[in-house]
Order: sequence, then structure tokens, then C-alpha cells
Amino acid sequence: MALLQPRPGGIYLDGTLGGGGHAALIARQCSPGNGMVIGIDQDQEALEAAGRRLAEFGAAVRLVHGNFADLDRHLDALAVTVLDGFILDLGVSSHQLDSGGRGFSFQQDAPLDMRMDAGGAETAADLVNGLPEQELERIIRDYGEERWARRIAAFIVKARGEQAILTTLQLTDVIKGAVPRAKWEERIHPATRTFQALRIAVNQELERLEQGLRAALDRLKPGGRGVVISFHSLEDRIVKHIFREYATGCICPRQLPVCACGRKPRVKILTNRPVTAAEAETSRNPRARSAKLRAVEKREISA
Repeated sequence: MALLQPRPGGIYLDGTLGGGGHAALIARQCSPGNGMVIGIDQDQEALEAAGRRLAEFGAAVRLVHGNFADLDRHLDALAVTVLDGFILDLGVSSHQLDSGGRGFSFQQDAPLDMRMDAGGAETAADLVNGLPEQELERIIRDYGEERWARRIAAFIVKARGEQAILTTLQLTDVIKGAVPRAKWEERIHPATRTFQALRIAVNQELERLEQGLRAALDRLKPGGRGVVISFHSLEDRIVKHIFREYATGCICPRQLPVCACGRKPRVKILTNRPVTAAEAETSRNPRARSAKLRAVEKREISA
């Protein structure tokens, strides 16, 4: 909130509404003076829960079922042309992890689903049982940054040849068999990275992050601020790269006496290093330990 600085009368976007915690804080500060918070989420359950939490703000909060990657379409439908600020809190929510039936957690037996939008096409079970071994390996390696990706993919293909892998615990058992017991890490379950990779693939999270973040930055008005919280290195790398791109001015060769490209910085980076949770917060909420927050402010582009 200190970086976002919501003001009365402003229009703000919470592109990953979740339980509505951020949106409630923003609404309290912007709703005076006809301010508005637009909350987008692809999870209908989350949207309904957030709607109950945010009911006190009435018309100052507009809820949209969809993905923030389609931001332009959602804002056009609301006749909103510019934003005073936005927040994206990425990844899977605590509610989704704790709701065993959604298939996000390897600690509870459930159908191997992992769709954030229940109306989405492919489930994690579709990928696990249908993709070629090399593609499974690529997903687990690239999206999960898993050193045992090749072995896990091979074990999955062997197991599915005997019986379809349809539940979270089935997959967890296969992964535990693939990763040598002596190589299990003390603080990270052997299935963590593979589950992360499949969730990212099912929901096309990285592609949608890049598309939605660029759209949100383009919609910011001068002086408006954007804040992004990421939870793993792949997300943070994309955010850092896009923020740096938008903050870069002239790209002409140094030997040119004057700028010929005309490129101007479009944002000012407010966080040279990502903000991370303090020890007191991580002791209360261990899931915060991997969170990284970055923020920018839109610049006035002079002629």
C-alpha cells in the first residue's frame, strides 16, 4: 500500500483478486470521491468469496470473472480508459492450495485438475497422461526448475502405461519414486517443483503474465503506480525484464552525438531490489518467504 499510494477518487485494478484482501485496503482509500476498484479473477469461487468480503463498498468495487491477460477487453467493457494504479499478486492462492478438491496440493488426495478457471480446457491429468515424454520433461525442467525432470518424466510415462494417473497422490507417489531418497531436500517436498510446473502449464501463467503486465502498464496514467508480487524466479524474471524495458530510454549507439531513436523511459522503477517479507512475517506466514514485490511509477512522456 505504501508503494501503490491509492488516492480518493482514483481507479485501481486488482488483477488477481483472490480473497479480496488487497482490494479491500485499496477501496477504503480510493472510494471517497467516487473512486473505484476493479477486481479480476478467473476462479469463480474466489470471486464469490471476495464479493461477500467487499460488499460494504457497494458500487465502488466492480468484479470481473476472467483473466488479467485480457485486461484491455475487461476495461473497455467497463468504459475505463486509464488506471491510477494496479496490483498483481501472482500464482496460486492459499485458498486454492487449502481447498483439497482443486488438485493444487500434493498433500491431499484429489482429482489431478489444477485449473484456476474451472471452465478451462486442459487439466493437469490431461497433460500428465497425454504429453510425450520429452514435452513433460521440458515443462518440469523449465517451469519447475527441477533437476530430476528427465527421470520424473520417464517415471510418469512408465506409470501411466500401467494405469492412468488421475489423482494428486498417484502423481506424488510416482515423483517420490523417481527422486532418489538421499536427494530429497529438507524443506522442499520432492513433488513441489513438478506440481508447480504443471500448474503453470495448465494455466499458461507465464504467457498471461507478460501479456497482462504490459497491458496494465500501458493503461497507467502519468503518476500512476503498478505493484507486482511474485512467488518464484520465473515470474520475478519476467516482471524485472518488463519493468527494465519500460524504464529504458535512448538505445542509440553511444557514438551518436544526439539521440536518433527518440525512445523515452515510460516508467520509473521504485524498487531497485525486490521487497521481501521480514522474519516476523515469515514466522506468521511461511508462504511469504518466497514473495518478491516490485513497483514502478508511470512517467510523463514529453513531446
